[in-house]
Amino acid sequence: MASRLIQVDDFDLVIFGATGDLARRKILPALFRRHAAGQFPPDARIIGAARSPLDDAAFRKDVAAAIAEFDPPRAQSPELPGFLERLSYIAIDAGGDAGWPDLAARMRKGVVQAFYLSVAPSLFGDIARRLADHSVAGADARIVAEKPFGRDLDTARALNRTLVRHFAEAQIYRIDHYLGKETVQNLMAVRFANMLFEPLWNALYIDHVQITVAETVGVAGRGAYYDHAGAMRDMVQNHLMQLVCLIAMEPPWHFDPDAVRDEKLKVIRALEPVAPADVVRGQYAAGAAPSYAQDVDNPHSRTESFVALKLRIANWRWQGVPFYLRTGKRLLERSSEIAVVFREPPHSIFDDSAGHKANQLVIRLQPNEGINLKVMIKEPGPGGMRLVEVPLDMSFAEALGPEGADMPDAYERLITDVIRGNQTLFMRGDEVEAAWAWIDPIIASWENGSARPEPYQPGSSGPDEALALMHRDGRRWREIRA
Repeated sequence: MASRLIQVDDFDLVIFGATGDLARRKILPALFRRHAAGQFPPDARIIGAARSPLDDAAFRKDVAAAIAEFDPPRAQSPELPGFLERLSYIAIDAGGDAGWPDLAARMRKGVVQAFYLSVAPSLFGDIARRLADHSVAGADARIVAEKPFGRDLDTARALNRTLVRHFAEAQIYRIDHYLGKETVQNLMAVRFANMLFEPLWNALYIDHVQITVAETVGVAGRGAYYDHAGAMRDMVQNHLMQLVCLIAMEPPWHFDPDAVRDEKLKVIRALEPVAPADVVRGQYAAGAAPSYAQDVDNPHSRTESFVALKLRIANWRWQGVPFYLRTGKRLLERSSEIAVVFREPPHSIFDDSAGHKANQLVIRLQPNEGINLKVMIKEPGPGGMRLVEVPLDMSFAEALGPEGADMPDAYERLITDVIRGNQTLFMRGDEVEAAWAWIDPIIASWENGSARPEPYQPGSSGPDEALALMHRDGRRWREIRA
């Protein structure tokens, strides 16, 4: 199955923080893959901007090294020299005036101008202001803001005010890379392009929803940031919240940026407050590797590396349907999935010994992206009616051939959407603020209390209390598996 390649318009893309980890690990390799695919016009340019005193040649050498490290199969690609020729570099002071006149002189008129803020949020305001003061950005320029977008409602509002002082909301792209994953986008296609599912997508037929984002790595190397954030701020407020919205939202009138984001906002505003008993937080203990406290060099840390919670949505479609969310570090496997668990049939014609189980629709985000529908059939053989659960499985790698095996990285899709001016997969300012307004009371209750996160063993499924969160409702978490 060949995908259609639609070339983007000519552009100048400036990456602030171009020598940083995110740019080297994700942004620049993603841009190279789109270049190699032939999606960029010949004159499109990528300008790196950072404090380091590099020239163009040194920056290109650094980018080549980053691609060799983070995308080794493409390090010897014949397309690499052409990509490197697109690159240039400017040493710039985000908090001062050095470098800004030079950047303004390099920007072309009549092409798409995009500015990617791969820097700390504390620099967003300085950069946005100087882009305006030095006439770097044209009237239709686009600015991309990386997470974390604030650490609470007040700081998120302050960031929004800073950005909209210099850019219109239609120019601001708040990026959440989870929304760029092909399977996440396919969740909308499964729901809204198939009559099979949408009539069943409500409290009459769905028992509950599980969302799991599990990682095997700890926080070593990110300790300073992570101990200031924690799993709730780092994962739940953005990634998991966006997944909840896509599952729970009403059909938009059209696949249009504001139509989609209007419906997502309605979901967030309908979230009920979470009771303390419905939230579990944990912290990984020492095992073969150091403990969380050792990784962040803070023996008294009360920051969570794991969180599980039950939330409810107060509207007609989802009344009485719990959504169970969990995410954590140093867990059993690296796995991200959404499981929509349907109700049992209202009356079973089979004996209890037949082994009936509820149907499940499982959307695998990583690894092995795909969609799996678990249904019941008769177990082959004589000896009575015995039921067995089998998957109707669509692995993208198998179903789509080479195209599915080499899925585009989320950043590839999102960056090209910025160039195209499509905000559908980006968060709007009111959406970000609504998410923080819901999350803040949970975090405040932790910070105002004295309880510490529950310890859990590395390589496990998290604290025992997280298992009890579902057990007391007569349900069980799905096994974490790759």
